[in-house]
Order: sequence, then structure tokens, then C-alpha cells
Amino acid sequence: MSESESSGPAGPAFDLLVVGGAGVDTIVRVDRLEVPDADSQYVGPVRDYVAHTGNGVALGAHHLGLRTAFLDYLGDDPQAELILAEYARVGLPFAHLVSPHGTPRAVNLVDAAGRRFSFFDGRHPADLRLPRAFYLPYVERSRHVHLSITSHNRDMYPDLHRLGRTSSTDLHDWDGRDPHHRDYALGSDLVFLSVAGCRGRHAEVMGAILAEGRATAVIATAGAEGCYLLTRDAPLRRLPAVDPGHPVVDTNGAGDAFVTGFLYAWFRGRPPVDCARAGSVAGAFACTEAGTHTAFVGPGDLAAVLAG
Repeated sequence: MSESESSGPAGPAFDLLVVGGAGVDTIVRVDRLEVPDADSQYVGPVRDYVAHTGNGVALGAHHLGLRTAFLDYLGDDPQAELILAEYARVGLPFAHLVSPHGTPRAVNLVDAAGRRFSFFDGRHPADLRLPRAFYLPYVERSRHVHLSITSHNRDMYPDLHRLGRTSSTDLHDWDGRDPHHRDYALGSDLVFLSVAGCRGRHAEVMGAILAEGRATAVIATAGAEGCYLLTRDAPLRRLPAVDPGHPVVDTNGAGDAFVTGFLYAWFRGRPPVDCARAGSVAGAFACTEAGTHTAFVGPGDLAAVLAG
């Protein structure tokens, strides 16, 4: 770490430590999310983007002015070079270990309405773990830790709880049953997920997370339907979606942007309802630009939400 990142009397060096979830997305724009009855189809330019869920949270928080650091595994490959060059360009503190399995990738189809379907390359083996000696100095110097559901960070929870660090996670389209997500669902203080994996059962899944885990708030995003918020002191509440003010062209990264908007308000001591509204603004903003994590909401864009 550089001297500017050191902890001192003022408190931790970082507001937010993001662990896991760096990779590269290849975006293919199509008319419809379906495979045509043919051998090939002409599409527009196919582009690669520095992406994946931890990347979206880390860069979104960094653009909001939160002191953010990011840890992960990368391969020794061109995709890693692309990621490292981007973080150096924007000035995001990032530390990584080299994995022989390479840098994760995804191919995302995006239709004319901005909806997407992702073919995710989860190439890290289930038993891969970040060494404690690698992550602990960063945890000790951070206020809050966001864990992507990448497995290689799942053993960090005992240290987070011992040190009194709050944590968050995004379960994405969890169905409420897959055991891969359970450590994250029950070990985090703030739990985000999408209703896509448990549509019609989201209230049940959210309630179980509160009942069985340590979370104080569970937030389920539902795209154009808005989001659902459940806390320990209030019943389930639905908040409407936010009009981004521009056409929706790409929903890649909207959920990650929601997390950053929520955390930005939460760090400022705002009630969960205000945090969810800030998240909705950030998520909507991300949908107005093509590509993954190419448009980030700024503090000024959230000022009206937090002033209300």
C-alpha cells in the first residue's frame, strides 16, 4: 500500500473493500434473446469490457468518491492486462494473486430492449481460497467489506465478524436453495439479490435470510418493477423503479450500480428506504449506456434523492 492508503487516527484507510468479481465481458448485441434457426447471424461490433460484479461495485463506489480497494484472483493472460490497465487508468487501488486457471470471462447477449442473458465462465475451482495473509491487512484497514459470490472469499466471514467489520453481498438470481450462496446470505449484514431466481417467492426467500442470518436489511431488485426492501423493524415494502431520463439500452451492471448507490447512502447514515431509492437511481443510470460498467452515477445525481 502507498502511504496515502495507510490507516491512522482518522480511521480506516478505505470506506469499502470489494473482494472477488473481476473479469471481462464480451458483449454481443442481438435483436432478440434467442438463437435463430440458421448457422450464423450478422451483429454489430462485438466488444470486450472490464466487468463482472465486483468490478461494477468497486468502480461505481470509486466514482462516487468512496475510498475503495479491490482484491481478487486474475490469470496471467491478456484479459488480466486489460483489467490492470483500466484500474491504473482510473486510479482504483487493486491487489491480486495470479491464478493458473486464468481470468474469468462472460459472453453476454443484449437485445434491442436492453435485456441481457449472460454465459458466465466460472473458471475458478470451488476450493480456491484467498490466503488470509493476503486479505487480512486490507480488512483491518477497511470500514466495510463487500464479498462477491466467487467462493474464494467465503472463508473471510469469521475475520470480518471478529474485527467488527460490516459486510454485504449480492446473491444475484439465487433461488433460495442453492447451497453455494448460503454462507454469503447468512453471513452478511446487507444482502442484495434479484427476484429473477425466486420470482413469486421473493418475500419468502428474503424473510428466511433475515430469520436465519445476521442481515439487518435484504433488498431484492426487480428491474422495471422496482425493488423490494425488508428490514428487521419494518414489513416488506416495494419501491417503484426510477425513470432514468434516457432510453434503456443495456441492463448489464444495473444490479452492481444499485449496490453502490445503496452503500453510498448507507455510509451516510440514511435509513434503508433512502438507501434503496439511491440504489434505484444508480441502477437506472447504468442502463442508459451500452456495455458493462461504462456509466457511473455521481454524487450530484444522488443529491436530490438524499435531500428529500
